[in-house]
Amino acid sequence: MNQPIWTPSKTRINTANMTRFMTFIQDKYHVNAHTFEELYQWSIKDLENFWQSIAEFCDVHFTKQAKTILSHADQMEKAVFFGDAQLNYAENLLRRRDDADGIVFWGETKIKRKLSFKELYDQVSQMAAYFKDLGLQPGDRVAGFVPNAPETIVCMLAATSLGAVWTSCSPDFGVSAVIDRFGQVEPTILIAADKYIYRTTEHSCLEKISEIQALLPSLKKTIVFSYDGQKINIQETDKIVSCEAILERYAPKEIVFTPMGFNDPLFIMYSSGTTGIPKCIVHGIGGTLLQHMKEHQLHCDIKPNDRIFYFSTCGWMMWNWQVTALASKAMLLIYDGCPICPNEEVLFDFMAQEKMTFFGIAAKIIDAFKKRNVCPKKSHDLSHLRDIASTGSPLVQESFDYIYESIKEDVSVMSIAGGTDIISCFVLGNPIAPVWRGEIQTAGLGMSVQVFDDEGHAIKEKKGELVCTKPFPSMPIYFWNDPERAKYHETYFEEYDNVWCHGDFAEITANNGFVIYGRSDTILNPGGVRIGTAEIYRQVEKVDAVLESIVIGQAVKDDVRVILFVKLKENTTLTDELKTHIKTTIRTHTTPRHVPALILAVRDIPRTKSGKLVELAVKNIIEGRLVKNKDALANPEALQYFENLVELLLT
Repeated sequence: MNQPIWTPSKTRINTANMTRFMTFIQDKYHVNAHTFEELYQWSIKDLENFWQSIAEFCDVHFTKQAKTILSHADQMEKAVFFGDAQLNYAENLLRRRDDADGIVFWGETKIKRKLSFKELYDQVSQMAAYFKDLGLQPGDRVAGFVPNAPETIVCMLAATSLGAVWTSCSPDFGVSAVIDRFGQVEPTILIAADKYIYRTTEHSCLEKISEIQALLPSLKKTIVFSYDGQKINIQETDKIVSCEAILERYAPKEIVFTPMGFNDPLFIMYSSGTTGIPKCIVHGIGGTLLQHMKEHQLHCDIKPNDRIFYFSTCGWMMWNWQVTALASKAMLLIYDGCPICPNEEVLFDFMAQEKMTFFGIAAKIIDAFKKRNVCPKKSHDLSHLRDIASTGSPLVQESFDYIYESIKEDVSVMSIAGGTDIISCFVLGNPIAPVWRGEIQTAGLGMSVQVFDDEGHAIKEKKGELVCTKPFPSMPIYFWNDPERAKYHETYFEEYDNVWCHGDFAEITANNGFVIYGRSDTILNPGGVRIGTAEIYRQVEKVDAVLESIVIGQAVKDDVRVILFVKLKENTTLTDELKTHIKTTIRTHTTPRHVPALILAVRDIPRTKSGKLVELAVKNIIEGRLVKNKDALANPEALQYFENLVELLLT
């Protein structure tokens, strides 16, 4: 009989926030929920009481309580949570003001800095005072062209303390990609760093900043901070000032937080932009805060003094997700740069030195550790580590094995999935439940997640579309420049009536867990059989000679043929024997339909800034279509390896 790969101890279960929450709702709401499944069913049946109980249990601070928790519950697109409530996001994140480490920052291994909770509060107060003197108003946009540094968090909290809207992207973006995003939302203030470090090399941002300033006429001021914490020489003008000069000019004081509506805008996120101009997805204050606190405290079991890390740039929603952990009085461990530079164990050095309790990372980086035979459990003290979270792409079964064999045996592995669209998760971890190899443990509480077949019927242990059938607070409040909500409806609600269709190809398992097989728009369809790309990647991962791969479907006559591109280890050649080995591995563990018609070697494989494969971009290249917004890619030069391949010419 199939057994879980890890089971929580009785001590973990008894001390978990999830267990405390079940007792809380039994006492206050008289809910008979003694198991997680009973709790989950109540959470999706009684949405009003569930979300109100989350606000109470997580101690969300409201300036004004809601009289109505949920209106238009039966019309998902029109549903409104806590419609008349008021609160401030930054106020909820800045309630801790002691001298403990609030933020610990590493810029690879060259820069190491810390801010206490008190120093964080004081710097936010200073920056907020400056913003206020600039005339920043609720609803104004503050844009960050920023690395993942403490000043980025300070400026975001200062902006949101005044009711302004924060939006950001990482400094490795090209200028045109930045303008494609910020140009749509017309920011008043631009925040930037003088430089950043990647692969041990310093990259100046000053030239890009000047170009961006010239292309954003809405800007009143640009604020530049020092990446390494040293004083920088910026000639102050009416258009530009250094962060250090502001902190010298303003004394710390009590922050007067601006009360905002629960559904007022907080963050503007962007779609990947690899198939057109990015969509500007606007997320609300209360929905973001409430959803993140639920996920942090219940699903990730985050408590005060936990030390939380998630490897992310400021262009990925996991940055926003991690920062909200301040609302749970946790400490943030932030890292900027390459996750395997200057050595393959740098993140584990960070983990050990800073006593990390929660480690979040992209699944592909875990795959890279595995391929490089990194075994930190032999070389590092990881005794404080309690949870490992993975997202960005499906975590394959073999990566579960690798974590338990090479990182730590007693750790909860939380594969999670959701995305920029909801700034949170549809499916994620459960600290009081077993971990099953290759599975995401559960749907999120309050998230009515199902899998539909093509006719819109709920199915289990079969593959289909991941959907959500009831409203939830972190749905986007709107898209920017979409007054009729036409793009919004087309993106999420066109496939099924009154049901959110997320665009993931998924399956609910016999354990009530989930497996994500890839994005629906990249599903392969040879011979009319739908195949998730993750099913193929999982098998290719087993082939030691292959570092990375990407698979697409090429239209041929009235069918689709599967093409697999592989990036091989150094000094390795794609011989006929290696092709046969790859095909045999795929066929043995899947079906003949999964076996690629062609396997081709390429020098590199394109990814987004957050590490996701861009199958659609590769498909467009090989079919002769233009790939727009190449600056959205981490390595756009990799696309050239897919152009004009004679092997793909059809006869």
